[in-house]
Amino acid sequence: MSKDTIANLLTYIRNADMNKKRTVRIPYTNINENMVKILLREGFIENTRKHQESNKYFLVLTLRHRRNRKGPNRNVLNLKRISRPGLRIYSNYQRIPRILGGMGIAILSTSRGIMTDREARLEGIGGEISCYIW
Repeated sequence: MSKDTIANLLTYIRNADMNKKRTVRIPYTNINENMVKILLREGFIENTRKHQESNKYFLVLTLRHRRNRKGPNRNVLNLKRISRPGLRIYSNYQRIPRILGGMGIAILSTSRGIMTDREARLEGIGGEISCYIW
């Protein structure tokens, strides 16, 4: 059985957002750290810090708190896993999809590291489409 760390990261954030939690603690991996840096840079989360607890590292994320969210389905973040271990989805830089006409982002794993769809188009490289966030 394999672990899908990206799907776990998205699920942690989605569940914390649905339950209106302010912070969420996720296990530390290099992939998680790079994806969280992108989320922080794009403004989807407010803050992040690295925390150590008995020789294990965690990332503690502070989610954006939005008022006026009424009802159980008023989510701030929409996260969708695209490429998964059973079905990998690759794209060249010309065919990388634009999420909501540029309002959202696609996170790609490229030969030059994990980056957003805009960065990949500017550098002219494609890769594996990990997820969509809007």
